[in-house]
Amino acid sequence: MPSSTHAAPPVEAPAQGPTGRIAGVALLLFLAAGCASTLWAVATGRLDLQPKPVTPAAVVEGMAMRDMAAALARAPVAAGAAALERQASWLVLRDLGPQVREGCPGWLFLADELRPHPQGDAALAARAQAVVDVRDRLRDRGIALAVVLVPDKSRVAAAALCGLHRPAAFAPRLASFDRRLRDAGVPVVDTTAALSALPAPFLRTDTHWTEAGAQAAAQAAAGPIRNLHLDLQPVRQWEVEAGAPQRRPGDLVRLAGLDTLPLAWQPRPEEDTRSRFTERSPAPPGVAAAPAAASPADDLFGDSQLPQVALVGTSFANTSQFVPFLAAALGTPVGNFARDGGDFWGSIGAYVRSPAFRDTPPRLLVWEIPERTLQMPMNGERWTLD
Repeated sequence: MPSSTHAAPPVEAPAQGPTGRIAGVALLLFLAAGCASTLWAVATGRLDLQPKPVTPAAVVEGMAMRDMAAALARAPVAAGAAALERQASWLVLRDLGPQVREGCPGWLFLADELRPHPQGDAALAARAQAVVDVRDRLRDRGIALAVVLVPDKSRVAAAALCGLHRPAAFAPRLASFDRRLRDAGVPVVDTTAALSALPAPFLRTDTHWTEAGAQAAAQAAAGPIRNLHLDLQPVRQWEVEAGAPQRRPGDLVRLAGLDTLPLAWQPRPEEDTRSRFTERSPAPPGVAAAPAAASPADDLFGDSQLPQVALVGTSFANTSQFVPFLAAALGTPVGNFARDGGDFWGSIGAYVRSPAFRDTPPRLLVWEIPERTLQMPMNGERWTLD
């Protein structure tokens, strides 16, 4: 038994100095401010903790908690702290965070375009079948469907990847999806060839196409749509005048949390043109103009002048004037119902439940689908027009 004379002296907790107490109080105040600001944002509707429907599958697979965590990260205090961390990481380490990757100097890419998904081939097959089912349901209502496929920036601008790795398994996925739709008789346009023929089809610091890319994609889509011979009304013609180049803020700079830094500290800014569209005449040469309503009673709400073409899709449709270019190429107005962040189903799912679709259904629905959404996890989504 050890002697008491050799017993170890009692260990005393180190005395906490004023610096430690100040740090503790500061941490508590920071946490309290974060909690209060988050609760206020939720209460006032500025923050939705469950932006997507909560399904049993989403709960079991952890997707519901992931969505909630992503929403909490957008709370005011959390977002501010994250922005400071992102900016410091960029300035010190040239790190762009988890959602953005840099290829060749000045070229930014969305990390999702380079990340394989589990069961990706099964998801692609299910989405192709969903498009076929949508075509069938629309056809029953007298509505035609045309699909426009948008390739990944990392596919078309592969020369700018430098050290970034794009999985070889991604090479056939766009052609596979295209083939499945064609085999089912769905009109589909893969815009890869039209974009690849341009010197600069995509922006360096943005995930989207340049205006030249949007115009080329619109013209590529217009040809097969015209071949459907739908006699779309009203007939219109636009004169397109290219604008002077102006600075184009990149969404990947914003996604990396660097958009509030001084321009000199951000990734090298870029410019792009913005064309101006002027309606020139009621009908293109050789095309009959839409007949005027015989009386106000015949066209009480002006339905004869409403677009017969509706477009659903993602932010690609909302950037670089893709929709005006498509309308000009088709010679008829196009109603834009695309949604930023709509991924595969978000835009069309919202549109078919809207009064616009119920009260004034189109004759043609154009569905723009980005390649990167084809193999995304399905998360129990229910793709139906009912």
